[in-house]
Amino acid sequence: MIQPTYAAAQLAADRICRLLASHPIGHGLSQQHTAAVPDGSTLAALIDAAFWTSLRREEGYIPRISLAFVAPADVRDAVCFANSLSLEPKDLTKLAPAVERTGLHFGVWPQEDELRVWGITRKLPAFSLVLEVVLPGLLVVKLSPSEEFGKFINLAVLQGDEIKIIDRQAEVSPAYPPLLASLFRSESLSPTGAPVNVLLQLAVSIRTHGRGGMLLVVPTGSVAWTESILQPLTYSVVPAFSGLADLIRKDSGGKPSRRWEDALARAVDEIAGLTAVDGATLITEDYELLAFGAKIIRRKGSPQVAQVIVTEPIEGGSPHIAEPAQFGGTRHLSAAQFVHDQRDAMALVASQDGQFTVFAWSPSDEKLRAHRIDALLL
Repeated sequence: MIQPTYAAAQLAADRICRLLASHPIGHGLSQQHTAAVPDGSTLAALIDAAFWTSLRREEGYIPRISLAFVAPADVRDAVCFANSLSLEPKDLTKLAPAVERTGLHFGVWPQEDELRVWGITRKLPAFSLVLEVVLPGLLVVKLSPSEEFGKFINLAVLQGDEIKIIDRQAEVSPAYPPLLASLFRSESLSPTGAPVNVLLQLAVSIRTHGRGGMLLVVPTGSVAWTESILQPLTYSVVPAFSGLADLIRKDSGGKPSRRWEDALARAVDEIAGLTAVDGATLITEDYELLAFGAKIIRRKGSPQVAQVIVTEPIEGGSPHIAEPAQFGGTRHLSAAQFVHDQRDAMALVASQDGQFTVFAWSPSDEKLRAHRIDALLL
């Protein structure tokens, strides 16, 4: 195996392998249905190849590729090359346009003591290791979900010499209310039938449209939130739109059908798309749409929010105190004020540059928390 020349590759690979060793891969599933896990040197070689590929250009385009560590015998309906290709950045760059669309991966597997690209696949075994190029120098290491419909489980984000390992302990922090905890929950690795993480899918969709946006989640049946919204509402929805909520209620707990999955994805994108309109989109905890394009105001008699506790769910990350204006603009400041005044609400805020912050009141701290969850959504 060729030694990596990207300085952070081996260090990142060692840390990720330690994480994988303690990760409950395949819990509740038979071992034959889960994918193989690469060793440290193999993972370092994958990272090295992806990193140098990300810095190249093909006809001016950034090569956005996804490398899946999987044997050709373990996938169905794959495009298999008659002659496998070397894991060289120049070759990967030339082939990059073939896997630019979402859900396509280069299959990589050892052949005669060398990692080779054997083809292109869409389907992957449960918990296959995938390395994705997001931007030049920005890589994400993740596991495929146990079901075809579901978000990949992010393990680490690498940007230059910065290595962020996702802290799985953040999922069970007592400081997080239940709805917020669902955002931090990667797939539970439970058997078929686990509920779909709708809030996480909404966050991903909001981030994806690239315009920035804000989603406010308020208690079902409450009208207290109206005290923090400029009246009258220009884009109020009456009665509340329940398309997404109805689909969630129709989930019987069994294996979702393809028709239901497609309908849910469209409903999620429909709500997320409204956040691109200037102002805030409001939904209930049951995912009913109340309004969009709403303007936030400080509740009468409430002080201006002065400080928040900033956290990020990565290993070694420690909470720190900051002023809301230090990590965002007007959108972040207004979202922080809303949750400070409406403490049973939550605000999801996406910046145009891809940063994503969730504001929630922490009863244990008696302070507002700003959770930076970019690393979970890439």
